[in-house]
Amino acid sequence: MSGTPAAAPSSLEKRVLYVAIVASFMAFLDGSVVNLALPAINRELGGGLVVQQWVVDAYLLTLGALILVAGSLSDQFGRVRVLEWGLAGFTATSVLCGLAWNGESLIVTRGLQGIAGALLVPSSLALIVTVFSGPAQSAAIGKWSAWTSGAIVAAPVLGGISVDVFTWRVIFFLNIVPAVAVWPALRRLRELDLGRAPGSRIDVAGTVLAVIGLGGIVYAFIERGSLGWGALQVWLPLAIGVAGLTAFLLHEWRTPAPMMPLRLFAIRNFGWGNIATTVIYGALNLGFFVLGLFLQQVAGLGATAAGFALLPSTLILLLLSAKIGALSGRFGPRWFMTAGPLLCAAGFLMLLGIGLPLDYFAQVFPGLVVFGIGLAVTVAPLTAAILGAVAPEEAGIGSAVNNAVARIAGLVTIAFAGLITGPVITTSGLHGTAAVTAALFIAGAVASAVGIRNPPRDAEAGGADAAA
Repeated sequence: MSGTPAAAPSSLEKRVLYVAIVASFMAFLDGSVVNLALPAINRELGGGLVVQQWVVDAYLLTLGALILVAGSLSDQFGRVRVLEWGLAGFTATSVLCGLAWNGESLIVTRGLQGIAGALLVPSSLALIVTVFSGPAQSAAIGKWSAWTSGAIVAAPVLGGISVDVFTWRVIFFLNIVPAVAVWPALRRLRELDLGRAPGSRIDVAGTVLAVIGLGGIVYAFIERGSLGWGALQVWLPLAIGVAGLTAFLLHEWRTPAPMMPLRLFAIRNFGWGNIATTVIYGALNLGFFVLGLFLQQVAGLGATAAGFALLPSTLILLLLSAKIGALSGRFGPRWFMTAGPLLCAAGFLMLLGIGLPLDYFAQVFPGLVVFGIGLAVTVAPLTAAILGAVAPEEAGIGSAVNNAVARIAGLVTIAFAGLITGPVITTSGLHGTAAVTAALFIAGAVASAVGIRNPPRDAEAGGADAAA
């Protein structure tokens, strides 16, 4: 019933929400927490913009490619068990990242960290879909969306303070704290895995093809900045990547147990919602990757100051997302998903006024406020629309596909960053990035308006499968 309050959750629901938020927050945080630490990493380990891109993209590559098979693992072995695997692996690989001795070792350990992070996200969201229902589910997804999406924007604060007060290595060692804090609550959820029927077999071939396809394309676009399109080391990986992705899609269409069931995209809200996810999260990752570097390398802010400069968006997101999620549960996600990206686009267009010397409160702050409101209006309805389109028993793979799309979108747009900014970050490069970011957000608004449909009012109490 739409009048049922989303508050007053049971102790089990509280525990599930706590575990889901902490586990997913860790995975999302480490996708962007290094952004403001990249100049410090470059000073210590060297490598220039190429290494900076790879430190971010090595993590997003394995996270995005393997998060798909992680959804199948979640359905096969149980949400809680896979979460335990992911949390233990994520903590261990975070320590390895903090101990990296050169750029290559950091890139490799970041890739390993992404593998563990892939196990955290789909199981976390699937737990919410399994335990919560009706408007309470929409409110819970709103809280989850606020914290996990806020991690992308809030990460620079943590990264900046770590760099200026301690060292960039602290960023990774800090992951031990939430892992230890959430582990007892996670173990108490093991009962949720009891009595689950095993899912389908694991799609190993699809996993390999996804990694080859994404890895080849991302490698080509990053290395193009230093080698040029004519180099064998660029066009050959690009060709292999395109062939790998083509083979992946053909394999997923034909195999009886796909890790990315293409039939899900025939569900209107799932298919169009993932199109919107692609451009919206691609824009989010691109915009903040370049803006974070600009504030330090061009505007001259310290890492901590740059982190706090990006904070307004996060605060607005945390304040509004749960409420927006509840409203989306009552009125449907379509127009929230249309208005939100348009506000995000307006916020980035306002950044076109940035110049040197930098006047933060005149040139940056207003745009971030508008962007933060837009992001808060977008993320919870987007997540709820997509998960509401699949049956509860497919929540794991549905969550995995959507999160893979989001991470892969960020992976690709960051790989493209050098094409927009040039080999070094400049004011004109930031302006170009802001314009491209705004265009991507507008595309997300159009996709939502055209493709998303609100579920019938009498089906809203049906939980996760209401929009199917």
